[in-house]
Amino acid sequence: MKKMIKLFLVIIVIVIAICLVAILLLNLSRRMAVPNDYTATVQTGGDIEAKYLAMGEYDVSYLEMGGLHDFKKYEIYYPSNIASMAKKLPVVIFSNGTGIPASKYPALLKHLASWGFIVMATEEDHSWNGFSSEMCLRTIISLNDTEAVEMWESNPFYQRVDLENIGVSGHSQGGVGVINAVNENKHGAMIKTIFSASPTNMTLAQGLQWEYDPSLISVPVFFVSSTGDSDEKLVVSGQQLQDIYDAVPNTVDKIMARRPNADHGDMLYYADGYMTAWFMWQLQDDEYASNAFIGKDAEILSNKLYQDQNSNFQ
Repeated sequence: MKKMIKLFLVIIVIVIAICLVAILLLNLSRRMAVPNDYTATVQTGGDIEAKYLAMGEYDVSYLEMGGLHDFKKYEIYYPSNIASMAKKLPVVIFSNGTGIPASKYPALLKHLASWGFIVMATEEDHSWNGFSSEMCLRTIISLNDTEAVEMWESNPFYQRVDLENIGVSGHSQGGVGVINAVNENKHGAMIKTIFSASPTNMTLAQGLQWEYDPSLISVPVFFVSSTGDSDEKLVVSGQQLQDIYDAVPNTVDKIMARRPNADHGDMLYYADGYMTAWFMWQLQDDEYASNAFIGKDAEILSNKLYQDQNSNFQ
């Protein structure tokens, strides 16, 4: 009898949490998720973070193409001079948070593209399973291999994609999606690194049937979250983020940090300086960017805008 009562209480708690998440995400979905001027207004606490929060050197162009799936279209941001660049470009795919399609955060996508990335996203509402990331990956492979694309005057991505350097970034439900993109999909082995912002905690994700297993992660991973009420009391508390981090094998490079004076929705872009530095290091071999993460003097470890930092980088 006691076990049945305990189970009933657990179910009630999960149902309440799901309702609160729905209310939170409905409120977020009614406005642009990322301000256009965030690169000038978000506070930074270190030189490296500040450098990579600023816009990069490249002007950015945009193309889109229709998709037959419920995420409607592929949205692609890329350096305008891609045709004349001396190297092929790495790719970062974005996995959406609930109610936050890519059309609600174009400023973030443009910012990363200005640093020399091909950036792909969709209007996906159900990103937790990694399927939209998988389809983005398949699409960019096809664009790299196909000279002519219907409805485009030319294909700027033909033979210009660095398929050896692909990353995935996601927030909230999308923070779960990046893990499943690596672990559960056909082309997951092509993903070199992931960034997961305020991922839904494992208990809540199970209640939502968004199951994921951090213990299967085999690529370098960077977790961030906030100390705000929506994260701490609902989506992913400090202990819950630590549990996700701890579940990742110690043989895998991993790092985590939490940002005070921020909340769940903010983490889509408040940590962008370090997200960009992470992908610059992991996908473009940027040595200066690596100083944010490597060694006892890594900038993020002493940055006063973050807390609860944990890392196994030497």
